[in-house]
Amino acid sequence: MSILRQLLGYHFILNAALAAFFASIACGFIGTIIVEKKLVSISGGIAHASFGGIGLGYLLSFEPIYGALIFAILAALGISYVKNKVSAYADTVIGIFWSVGMSLGIIFIALTPGYAPNMSSYLFGNILTVSTVYLRVMALITVVIMLVIILFFNYWQCFLFDEQYCKTLGINVKLLENILMILIALCVVSLVKVVGVVLSLALFTIPPAITRMFTYNLKNIIIGSCIMGLFFTLLGLGWSYVFDIPSGATIVIISAFFYLVSLVFTKTGLTNTNSSS
Repeated sequence: MSILRQLLGYHFILNAALAAFFASIACGFIGTIIVEKKLVSISGGIAHASFGGIGLGYLLSFEPIYGALIFAILAALGISYVKNKVSAYADTVIGIFWSVGMSLGIIFIALTPGYAPNMSSYLFGNILTVSTVYLRVMALITVVIMLVIILFFNYWQCFLFDEQYCKTLGINVKLLENILMILIALCVVSLVKVVGVVLSLALFTIPPAITRMFTYNLKNIIIGSCIMGLFFTLLGLGWSYVFDIPSGATIVIISAFFYLVSLVFTKTGLTNTNSSS
């Protein structure tokens, strides 16, 4: 306990712990919907497209996280629009947004005057470098995500499991989908410093995937995902600090390890051993 208190006495460690908390909550809510709705590839496209905004931030000398937010939202809405128009080519559209966003980021950074900035913390994450400004953005994003999901939980539940029934009830499914895309974009931005653009899919998918092995209840999956996400990020934070290794990659490896352990524990990983209602 004395070691823990000593570590939390460092400002950057406290910021990192708070970042782990906010990222875990946001991912627990959004990641569950992503896994249930099978939107993993779309989330990857949004995450990688946000890198263009980071590069633009460096080029125009403003906070890169705001650029990432703008690019992520535009990519999310763009993917949603084109996917609905030409659903047969959805994977192609996602791949285009994915590669164009990354390419723009690289070009913007190359055009930035002076020394080229080190982008590894944005690509692969470094939770120990989370600033107070970034922490405030994460807190705001987390609150927004929680409020939107909790206040309209029944709508989301219906949207996830039976879109046609939603339409018969007069629910605007397209609006819900666009809101979801924006929430995914917001969540992506909150993960940029934690696990990075490249590795963000791990925190989106692994905690809900593990929790889903033990329950199909949507509320329980969300709660379990939040708890597991926090456990993985804090454990990764601790190991990265002690062994002086990249935090983002450490969090992902730990998450993947526990996923494999869960697969072994549940034998198949596809059957629900505790299907609570």
